[in-house]
Amino acid sequence: MQLSPQEYNAELLAFLQASPTPYHAVSEMARQLESAGFKRLNEGEAWHTEAGGRYFCTRSDASILAWTLPKTASLEETGFRMVGAHTDSPCLKVKPNPALSVKGYSSLGVEVYGGVLLNPWFDRDLSLAGRVVYENTQGELKTALVDFKKPIAVIPSLAIHLDREANSNRVINAQTYLPPILGQEGKLDFNEVLAEQLTAQGVVDIATNAEGKRCVVDYDMSFYDCQAPSVVGLNDDFICSARLDNLLSCFIGLKALVEANSNEACLFVSNDHEEVGSASAAGAQGPMLANLLERLVPNNEARVRMINRSMMISADNAHGIHPNFAQKHDGNHGPILNEGPVIKVNANQRYATSSDTSAIFKQVAARAGVDIQSFVVRSDMACGSTIGPITASAIGVKTLDVGVPQFAMHSIRETAGSRDAYKLSEILEGFYQLPELPYTY
Repeated sequence: MQLSPQEYNAELLAFLQASPTPYHAVSEMARQLESAGFKRLNEGEAWHTEAGGRYFCTRSDASILAWTLPKTASLEETGFRMVGAHTDSPCLKVKPNPALSVKGYSSLGVEVYGGVLLNPWFDRDLSLAGRVVYENTQGELKTALVDFKKPIAVIPSLAIHLDREANSNRVINAQTYLPPILGQEGKLDFNEVLAEQLTAQGVVDIATNAEGKRCVVDYDMSFYDCQAPSVVGLNDDFICSARLDNLLSCFIGLKALVEANSNEACLFVSNDHEEVGSASAAGAQGPMLANLLERLVPNNEARVRMINRSMMISADNAHGIHPNFAQKHDGNHGPILNEGPVIKVNANQRYATSSDTSAIFKQVAARAGVDIQSFVVRSDMACGSTIGPITASAIGVKTLDVGVPQFAMHSIRETAGSRDAYKLSEILEGFYQLPELPYTY
């Protein structure tokens, strides 16, 4: 690792701030990869790759794949050292016809994306970001990223005087309670609001229609919390930010790939739509990763040999044991923040960890001098899942699920340890530098 822990966290906070949506996260990761010498490839064009080359591609502007090729040996001889994460986080997305007006207040209808912890969204300074599709003056459809950056909305709580059971028996109605209020302009022309923001950001080639309105054709916009990421605690023990699940893993995997500067065959993938099941063209259940492997090794038998010599580490945050709710954890498997990355295990394959993939990770961690922990959900509670089992079943690669422990998963603002990301990155660097796996099967 060339960076100090302090430098690493400074870059982490900057990445989180620059990534209010999956589109922005992928744009920022692409920028960093290009700065590190990776060449962008377009999935719709012919590829000409070279031994020792460093490449990346994106899909739907919200998923990204980056890889390095070995200088001498073939891929079927080396296999890939793979790390996977996801770019999306639970949030509130703007509906297609969102404009609302009640008593003269302008608000927007929103749809809940993923398993959002809804209570923390009230009384926060909210902004809006995403991707907009517009028609330019030549009649072409173009896309642009949009970020209002400043606070433009709020979801005010109902006063406790009007809801005396709010602290004991409140149920949030996602349809009626959650529309963010933007002002007192009455019913907004939301497409025109987006057009004005595009113009403010320097997009000047937007066409106008017969009515004189600018041609915003469609959008994918999400509200987000304006509070900046920060290091918190008397001794700077914590990082607090929106979207730690799972931009934290995106940053860790990306930095490990770049910092490792490995001569081995290495791959980093970060997919969209994990929070809603991954069933999309850009999701882990889609063919993006399989398409890449087929292009790199067209021969089916050789590709099977390559996958047999490969391993995927699925990196997605883990539930740290909350001191106020310790009973929610298995007493022997409650990860502590700042005590190291977590191996995630589930007998019913909600996580893809096996004893052999776990052993490889433990060996690499020991060589890096990093302590690790384990997480198993209580036997009387349901277990979440990750891209790990999806990727393992889709392409047949042996897989491990790991993550950095955190609090308040799926809240508008989450908390992780300030030392764990650096530790996991050290392990992933070592993994990327493995000349071969200890065994195949």
